[in-house]
Amino acid sequence: MVNRIADLLREHGAVEYGDFTLASGAKSSYYLDVKTAITHPAVLMAIGEEMARREPFDVVAGVALGAVPIAVATAIASGKPYVIIRSTEKSHGKGGRIIGSVSGKRVLLVEDVTTSGGSVIGGIEALRANGAVVETVVTVVDREAGAAAALERCGIRLLALSTAREVVQPSE
Repeated sequence: MVNRIADLLREHGAVEYGDFTLASGAKSSYYLDVKTAITHPAVLMAIGEEMARREPFDVVAGVALGAVPIAVATAIASGKPYVIIRSTEKSHGKGGRIIGSVSGKRVLLVEDVTTSGGSVIGGIEALRANGAVVETVVTVVDREAGAAAALERCGIRLLALSTAREVVQPSE
């Protein structure tokens, strides 16, 4: 089966080979550079459109920095607002980790790549602490390295637009 998102990622240089240490600490012989691939409007628009139709939601959220453009594209495709989750609490200005309103709303959390699920779990905790209802994370690429199980333990369902296997090894 052809995966349009995986094809677009490959076509726009999202796969690099070498020796890499991932954010989770795991070692890998390839790196999935979704952040660079989504600098191409066609890739970002396709991802936003696909994410917008995956699950009903009131607000889309992305953890800064990598998921923010994906959240914006999903918001535009759906006509729904987006929020930004800061990586750390801001101590000046209005403070907080969330930019935007989530209290009492169904929030779809989006991510570029999931490996262990650690970065999105922090985002889920911040959203829930601000009164959001979070049940689903949609990722552009799931490395299938434990994120789905880790999120399930938090009561979250992981949906993936593609898997690392589909991006690294194109379908015939």
